[in-house]
Amino acid sequence: MPAKVRKAVFPAAGLGTRFLPATKAQPKEMLPIVDKPIIQYGVEEAVHSGIQNIIMVTGRGKSAIEDHFDVSFELEYLLESRKKKELLAIVRGITDMISVSYVRQKEALGLGHAVLRARELVGDEPFAVVLADDVIEAETPCLRQLLDVYDFFGAPVLAVMEVPAESISAYGAIDAEPVAHNGGHDRVYRIRDLVEKPKPSDAPSNLAIIGRYVLTPEIFDSLQGIEPGSGGELQLTDALKHLLRKRPLYGYRFEGTRYDAGDRLGFLKATVEFALARRDLGGPFREYLKGLKL
Repeated sequence: MPAKVRKAVFPAAGLGTRFLPATKAQPKEMLPIVDKPIIQYGVEEAVHSGIQNIIMVTGRGKSAIEDHFDVSFELEYLLESRKKKELLAIVRGITDMISVSYVRQKEALGLGHAVLRARELVGDEPFAVVLADDVIEAETPCLRQLLDVYDFFGAPVLAVMEVPAESISAYGAIDAEPVAHNGGHDRVYRIRDLVEKPKPSDAPSNLAIIGRYVLTPEIFDSLQGIEPGSGGELQLTDALKHLLRKRPLYGYRFEGTRYDAGDRLGFLKATVEFALARRDLGGPFREYLKGLKL
């Protein structure tokens, strides 16, 4: 059996410019989908996948993330004194569900650089990477699906999804061949190559890499062994190409629905659909939407 994945890295140092002016003084990761911050959805996915050790890679202006997962004595005292037991349980649950550490990324030098900043806290063991912008609704958490594939093959696994050919230039794409897994041949792929943001005419497939990874510690040496790309950024895709020379990599076409909460339209879609799925809000909200003149 491969070593157990016990830690998840959350890169959260980006500036969130697509959501200005809302993100001028507030981290993008703290924008709420209904009543829960974007980043909490990713953290809960990690917890439900069996990972409670969270490493946040943050930057300037991200203290609200630390405050959110920290104990709030004043708020807890207020809720307790006013007998708000349900709200008190929600607040305490956020603090109690994870063990969290923080490391700073002083400059936004790419996803690869953010992952590299977590090296000392990860140590010499496999780990997950979760991009909180990708909010994924799934019966079995997306990260748990990847971990099951990792446990079987003992190799790094990337979450992939099919996208329209004209949209592939917004993603990293994989050149891969399907392999048998759990009686199927259409979800697990052995990767032959990775291409970052290819032109549609140059894309090796329409299988796009999205923000869930299970990686082995060799990725850190690959990150240090590659040259920065445009803008001086260190790209995780380039490091994965480097790692591919040494060991197999797999892609997994996960089951579930992915929302790009880092995009304004994707954020709105997630908000509407998550609200409709809520027992306390879904009915009244659906009736409201039916009454709109669209």
